[in-house]
Amino acid sequence: MQNDKHILVLGVTGSIAAYKAADLASRLRQNGVEIRVMMTESATHLVCPQTFLTLSKAPVTVSLWDAPSWQPRHIELALETKVLLIAPATANILAKMANGIADDALSTFCLSHEGTVIVAPAMNPRMWRHPATQANVRTLQERGVRFVGPVEGRVACGEAGLGRMAEVDEILSAALAAMTE
Repeated sequence: MQNDKHILVLGVTGSIAAYKAADLASRLRQNGVEIRVMMTESATHLVCPQTFLTLSKAPVTVSLWDAPSWQPRHIELALETKVLLIAPATANILAKMANGIADDALSTFCLSHEGTVIVAPAMNPRMWRHPATQANVRTLQERGVRFVGPVEGRVACGEAGLGRMAEVDEILSAALAAMTE
């Protein structure tokens, strides 16, 4: 990895915890981090891209077909990105990452990014405990993906347990530390 990479890509997926990603984006910028946001289509049903455009001061990528130039955005951006932070990270994106599935802008970017990867899982506790999810987590950890959370607590559906996204402060600390490595 080149030392001149300076961008953090914030991946936002379709968990109700996506609203916390707006606070995270804002706080990253307040700490001087240059960010680009990539959202899954599902995330756009929970938080609109305009929110992240305003907070990041940069275009938001939702589709592979959003490219404003001839070069595919996921490849061009990967050349400048030091850290990929996915918060919230759903069971779906963890499965895609573990199995090399690239069927949207974010999962495709995951395959082209060669720097640090941090994920902040957020899902129902039963989904987190599922053997498939746990196998995907082990695979990603073996590949060097860093996990922040999940933590114990009540999730949006009302259930409580391990699956709640870590607090923004904890995710921010991990991201800032990775940017200075």
